Amino acid sequence: MTAAPLVPSTQDAPAPAATRPYLLRCPVCRATYQDDGLRLDCATAHRPGLLTTEYATAFTPGPGSGPFRYESWLPTAGRARPEGVIGATYRAELLGRALGLTDLWVAFSGHWPERGAALSTGSFKELEAQAVLARLPERPPVLVVASAGNTAAAFLRACSRQGTACVLVVPETALPALAGAGERADCVRLVTVAGDYTDAILLADAIAARPGFQAEGGTRNVARRDGLGTALLAAAETIGRLPDHYVQAVGSGAGAIAAHQAARRLRAAGFPGAICSSEGAAGLPRLTLCQNTPFAPMVRAWQDGLAEPVIGSGPEVRAAVAASYAQELTTRKPPYAVAGGVREVLAESGGELRAADKAEALAAGRLFAEAEGIDVEPAAAVALAGLRQAVAAGRIRSGETVLLHVTGGGRARRAATHRPVLVEPELRIPAGLSAEAAAYLVTGA
Repeated sequence: MTAAPLVPSTQDAPAPAATRPYLLRCPVCRATYQDDGLRLDCATAHRPGLLTTEYATAFTPGPGSGPFRYESWLPTAGRARPEGVIGATYRAELLGRALGLTDLWVAFSGHWPERGAALSTGSFKELEAQAVLARLPERPPVLVVASAGNTAAAFLRACSRQGTACVLVVPETALPALAGAGERADCVRLVTVAGDYTDAILLADAIAARPGFQAEGGTRNVARRDGLGTALLAAAETIGRLPDHYVQAVGSGAGAIAAHQAARRLRAAGFPGAICSSEGAAGLPRLTLCQNTPFAPMVRAWQDGLAEPVIGSGPEVRAAVAASYAQELTTRKPPYAVAGGVREVLAESGGELRAADKAEALAAGRLFAEAEGIDVEPAAAVALAGLRQAVAAGRIRSGETVLLHVTGGGRARRAATHRPVLVEPELRIPAGLSAEAAAYLVTGA
């Protein structure tokens, strides 16, 4: 550990914000804002809500195959940027046959070049990283990102390629997940904590409160959600309609909220086949969202009708997190009850939350590899396990159109042809150091 600050505590002031062709709207008080590329919350004091984007343009996909093909529905600053990359959607006949489904589609957000999936880190987090950077103003503050691993890998790659200054804070155990991100540029600083994802969030919040730094914002960032939503837009284009069911594993639920918001926009735009044949409320795809035991707080909240998930902070909670197969699904402060959050999108879609244990997830991962010929990440295996449960319970019927979002996969496939780059942190925060003291070590302020 070094006492030298990793980044300066002050940066040039952001350039004056130009008017952008969209508005930000608060779902609680309905206030609207011109976007400065940094706003995360409504300025009025009221119950929490997730700001949403309102675009004046129709669904007009552009050229190419990356997420910026959907730039008319992305909150970008309009600057030149590298061509983005995206996953691939295909009809999974073999997997569908194994599940008893005749119209199963997979949105594969990972690395599978034979299918056209080009996300080098093997995770859908690259979609959000590309959109977040495209939203930033000129001369932005230093971006601060907390991550359980996949998000950090995505931002390490994107910020390194675009020269955007950022601080990534991850648990020490998350370092292997960054190995596929490639070389780290000097503008990207990496800090590890001895604890878990919650400890990384606490430190990131303390750093972001310093002058010259800016919290990326997680689910509160409209660019993160709209970037993730491009996976649903691309899938709907390929299928030719919205699916009856959308299945995904969730930690914070940002990807599920994003898919629901994208589906709402498509339906409002008159997208062909937007009224689904299922009984989902408002004609939207039913969401089947999956977590893994022993840490599945949103599942318990949904099944028990609770206003908020009950999540403690003692050793039993840390033990449950540590025992979970998919660590990326162990967010302790999910946006469940906020306006526009997980509870609302589940209710509006007529969806449900399901929990799978490690044995179910491992079996599902093996099934996907055998049927489709590619490896998937633990979270995607949890999603498939939840899909199997829903089919067995009769919640998803054989002839319905189902979209399974594989939010990560192909890392083993990529490792066979690309040597992983081990990433070393510039600062390791030991256990027992307060977030404020650690933030001083990082920023010097």
